[in-house]
Amino acid sequence: MHHITDNNRYMRQTALPQIGEQGQQKIQAASVLVVGAGGLGCPALLYLAAAGVGHIGIADADTIALNNLNRQTLFTPADVGKPKAATAALKLQQFNPNLQYTVYNQYLTNQNALQILPLFDVVIDGSDNLPTRYMLSDACQLLQKPLVYGAVYRFEGQVAVFNLPQANGGNSISYRNLFPYPPDAQNAPDCAVSGILGVLPGITGTMQAAEALKIITGLSNPLTGKLLTFNLLEQMWFTTSIPVQLNLQTNAPITPEAFMQFDYPAFCRQTALVHPVAEITPALFAQMLQQPNTLFIDVRNETELPRVTAFTHLQIPLSQLPQALPPISDAQTQLVFFCQTGARSLLAAQIAAKTRPEICVFSLKNGIAGCPQLF
Repeated sequence: MHHITDNNRYMRQTALPQIGEQGQQKIQAASVLVVGAGGLGCPALLYLAAAGVGHIGIADADTIALNNLNRQTLFTPADVGKPKAATAALKLQQFNPNLQYTVYNQYLTNQNALQILPLFDVVIDGSDNLPTRYMLSDACQLLQKPLVYGAVYRFEGQVAVFNLPQANGGNSISYRNLFPYPPDAQNAPDCAVSGILGVLPGITGTMQAAEALKIITGLSNPLTGKLLTFNLLEQMWFTTSIPVQLNLQTNAPITPEAFMQFDYPAFCRQTALVHPVAEITPALFAQMLQQPNTLFIDVRNETELPRVTAFTHLQIPLSQLPQALPPISDAQTQLVFFCQTGARSLLAAQIAAKTRPEICVFSLKNGIAGCPQLF
């Protein structure tokens, strides 16, 4: 456990009158759980350790991939294939060995959250999927734990603080006030689909660590009830108020029993729609172009490039499915979906397979990017 014996390490921090030795003692006594040791979690973890947070928890069941390294700066090429949580803890231990690190090599779900979260004072959401975000917010609301939210999309980042206990005994707003219902997959793609500038999660995760330190030390004006949004392309930063919408929170579980029974993936339409779908290779896709019984559907937005003119097809953005699926004639017995990378078309195919089980449904693996010669 960390003890403040080396004043030199934190002297630039304690020199701040708003922190001082008393604030540093609060930091030393605090515990923070970081959910996700990825693009957001890595910078948050590093600066929590740099500040001297006494107990840091790391929850992630994923392993390190080479394409993580443009933004997950705790890791090196030699770490590829290793577990993220344990590897992050090892790097942090070398960086600041006087702290306690607890590793959870598992995904946080509603089956383990109520056992793990009570061990920590503050939770940082560094996750990259909607079920975890909603689950964390609901768990923190049940436990009255502050939750520091961060999200990134291409060149834009967001930071907010949810579920912060108030002086009157109540809690501030939750993630569900910002997003009462999950957006569709088209409006919430992961960075594999949308792309990401590596410095963006670095800035966002660092700001999440700053909000956690503000909560721990009692510094004024954490981002509770507010959403900070910034755009790196335009260098525009603005803060908006998040309205309280109590009537829209009725879909959240309000007891531990209801929380553990709540189906978060189904609520976010990420497993409720899963139906076996075959992903086809470019060679098979080319063969199917010659088959008159096949209907091809591009699920990208109309403004996306390249425009497809090499063969007849329909363009139906993913967000319009399944409502926009056309009637299937007797002559058409199979559907083939495609998009830029294959991610959206796979989800579109799963939606179609569930709503049109009588026909064969396929998705082009790796999308247009994997076989540009066909388009």
